[in-house]
Amino acid sequence: MTATAEIIDGTAAAVRAGRRARTRRRTVAVAALVILLIGLSIAMLTLGNTVYPLGDVIAVMLGYDVPGASFTVGTLRIPRTLTGVLAGVAFGVAGVTFQTMLRNPLASPDVIGITSGASAAAILSLIVLGWGSGATMTLALLAGVGTAVVIYIAARGGTSTGGRLILIGIGIGAMLDAVVAYLLVRAQVYDVAVAARWLAGSLNGARMEDVPPLAVAVFVLAPIVLMLSRDLRALELGDASAAALGVRVDRTRLLLVVSAVALACFATATTGPIAFVAFLAGPIATRIVGAGASVVVPAALTGSCLVLAADLLGQFAFDTKFPVGVITGILGAPYLLYLLIRTSRRGGSS
Repeated sequence: MTATAEIIDGTAAAVRAGRRARTRRRTVAVAALVILLIGLSIAMLTLGNTVYPLGDVIAVMLGYDVPGASFTVGTLRIPRTLTGVLAGVAFGVAGVTFQTMLRNPLASPDVIGITSGASAAAILSLIVLGWGSGATMTLALLAGVGTAVVIYIAARGGTSTGGRLILIGIGIGAMLDAVVAYLLVRAQVYDVAVAARWLAGSLNGARMEDVPPLAVAVFVLAPIVLMLSRDLRALELGDASAAALGVRVDRTRLLLVVSAVALACFATATTGPIAFVAFLAGPIATRIVGAGASVVVPAALTGSCLVLAADLLGQFAFDTKFPVGVITGILGAPYLLYLLIRTSRRGGSS
């Protein structure tokens, strides 16, 4: 009896030690990501054709009039930085939500066609209808949500809803990309240039008036996903296991899907479809934090860091300035190919 009690105590102690180690690693990782995000934000605000000291930037943020810096920092750099941070959070949370819930790293909004719906609607608005930015954002948001609904309805049924959803989403995304290509072929040269800049995913032209809608979406929807993060991890085990653990599966999945889709669509409507941020943020955050911990907050921070770092690289690392989506596309495409090859090999061997 004593030996059994010692074994139980030893096991309990090992479990507690492992839990403390995971908590410590997660805390350190989140702190490091916060520090990195602050550093990248300072670089975004201070660097450019004219480098302003941090004191001038802070003075502008406090409302003081600083010659030169008031316009450059206040009108150009602050909206650009805020948009990048918020869009990164939105893409990161949306991506990790889909990837965890569907138990597939390919299941991010930009891969399964949701952002393609928003992009097609935005190009229609810009090229054919000639609408302004506000109406374009609204139409892109509605189209993204509508695309997600169509994909979900088409994927219902069968034994592998997650796999069906991904395949159907990729197919619908391809059709919507063809619609975008057709609209670009029929458009005037000037309209094509405007649409191409938007399709690349860019922080160029970010305006302060576009920040509040995205900020509201992030501060309302991201906390919903965070509050449901424990249930989200349970859903990763499958519906039956999640239900056995007390999760209200249908209600939780509906809230998570609506929140993730809306986040992805708001971000896409504001910045364009910044490639692979939603796709990369979750896996990178998981590598940093480790298995067995919630990665919603780390994925949000990772998404923001990816967007800001890619924008800085696009602005200053090359002779030609590139939109942020070009840089994230270069980073994300090799990882996508790696996942497809690995998935194909697993499927062939099973």
